[in-house]
Amino acid sequence: MKIYTKTGDKGLTSLIGGTRVPKHHIRIESYGTVDELNSYIGLIGDQDIDAHDKEVLKQIQDRLFTIGASLAADPEKSKMVIPDLELEDVELLESEMDTMNESLPELRHFILPGGNNVISFCHIARCVCRRAERITVQLAEESTVDEKVNIYLNRLSDYLFTLARKLANDYKIPENQWVPRVKKNEKKY
Repeated sequence: MKIYTKTGDKGLTSLIGGTRVPKHHIRIESYGTVDELNSYIGLIGDQDIDAHDKEVLKQIQDRLFTIGASLAADPEKSKMVIPDLELEDVELLESEMDTMNESLPELRHFILPGGNNVISFCHIARCVCRRAERITVQLAEESTVDEKVNIYLNRLSDYLFTLARKLANDYKIPENQWVPRVKKNEKKY
């Protein structure tokens, strides 16, 4: 079987269910961005982090494939059984964040991305995740999107931020706190 089909050469692609849409269609943009996010999650998992974090990231990758399949399906034509995203998947992210936060200092400042590669990868993934969320929210305004998708993406971006903080703590790298520059005569809020 060849990897190329040549069916997309004119700028169209097929959704699960057979519907042909332009490659710039918001549904394609949504699952393409989730795929991009999944690649960054894989990059984080390839770094020198503990086994538990690697396992959670692998589970997240699986859920992102589920989300991608859901977004790639024409909600009106697909007869294919798509894997389900469950509220337990969201609860796992919340539980992981709660556990990580137990060992982290209280958050008192905005954090600038950076510190080392894996921390930066977490922040890049967080930004891509927020973009995926914005796109799927927009898609949900004009088509059917499982509401758990947006909840999961929202929680995942929080998880990635918390993971970046945890990794900074693990590596004993000081958080890069944002301290806004204020002119002497300007009023502070």
